[in-house]
Amino acid sequence: MKRQVRWFFWLETSVASITGILFVITLFWRDWIELLFHIDPDQGSGSLEWIVVGCLLLVTLVLFSLAGYEWRKAPLAVR
Repeated sequence: MKRQVRWFFWLETSVASITGILFVITLFWRDWIELLFHIDPDQGSGSLEWIVVGCLLLVTLVLFSLAGYEWRKAPLAVR
């Protein structure tokens, strides 16, 4: 059986996957933000990176939870 999910499911799953990947990258390679944007707002203390890690984790968990809700709410397609 197949579920008929709305486009919200695919949007939430896609964005959650992207933020999850960015979470892992930031967790292990914290300097990528400074290298990409050529700025160092925390002057090397690393506090910005930990805030970004926490925010990315929170967003990832919320989006995957919302996608799970959409999945459970979706009706089963009858063939």
